Amino acid sequence: MAGVDVGSGGSRKRATNSDINMIPFIDLLFVTIAFLLITAVWTTNSRLNTNAEVPAAAGCGEKCDPPPAKVLHVHVNENDFLMVWKNGATTLTEQRIPRKGLETKSGSSTFVRYPDLAKAIEEEWNRMGEHRNASDRMADRAVVHTADQLPFMEIAAVLDAINSPKRDLNLGGVISKMPAFAATFSIR
Repeated sequence: MAGVDVGSGGSRKRATNSDINMIPFIDLLFVTIAFLLITAVWTTNSRLNTNAEVPAAAGCGEKCDPPPAKVLHVHVNENDFLMVWKNGATTLTEQRIPRKGLETKSGSSTFVRYPDLAKAIEEEWNRMGEHRNASDRMADRAVVHTADQLPFMEIAAVLDAINSPKRDLNLGGVISKMPAFAATFSIR
């Protein structure tokens, strides 16, 4: 075992062995390394391979891929809005709308509306929208591109303009109105 010499203090006793026994330390080191290696192997084996394929469409490859849908991109610039219809990577149309907002106050709150943008989006959906049938539960997609510094009240006004076009939706025999677009945000 390991021992430590605390000094002889002037006595004539035999000196104590001061060497540290390294065998238990090496044993502990090897057990720790083996434990870490086994743990690393088991964590990689416990992963599940997943994919987003629909079970009914498994194995049909590219021939089963639906054609890309048209998407309306609304870019909020400093002086205007840029509306772009894209089908995959192909640009179908582009239109610029001046960024003129109407501010209204209600008590201590201020609201912004973009009526020109709402009108232009409704006209574009009437011209290019794909999901019009009342039995079709899908909505057309719109992607909002904004700067990080844009105030929330203006983002809400852009989303209100995107949600202004309404379409009929058949919900179990009851026809109700829903927004024509499902809006998402782009990330940079």
